[in-house]
Amino acid sequence: QVQLVESGGGLVQAGGSLRLSCAASGRTFSRYGLGWFRQAPGKERESVARISWSGPSTYYADSVKGRFTISRDNAKNTVYLQMNSLTPEDTAVYYCAAKFLGIITTLEYDYWGQGTQVTVSS
Repeated sequence: QVQLVESGGGLVQAGGSLRLSCAASGRTFSRYGLGWFRQAPGKERESVARISWSGPSTYYADSVKGRFTISRDNAKNTVYLQMNSLTPEDTAVYYCAAKFLGIITTLEYDYWGQGTQVTVSS
């Protein structure tokens, strides 16, 4: 069982940056593939970035490529999402997720955090 807790969301102006963190419980964090997803009001959930359990393979949605960076610190049981050059279109609730032995092509995750709101003002 893995519990995930996101933090770092908030209100930022367009062009600004935020770093989301997702802290995980459990002793086998290093064996989990991790992903960041987001869901804006009235829209479907979108996979934003993924990182494989073995690292350093990563995946990014086209909409965030070159602006967002996913990384993990296994010693801290934490996955990060660095978000730069934010636009109002990035406004959404952001969720982290974990899948045992997940890789960058993993689409279904077993564990989810509660989400953190990111709002980008124009």
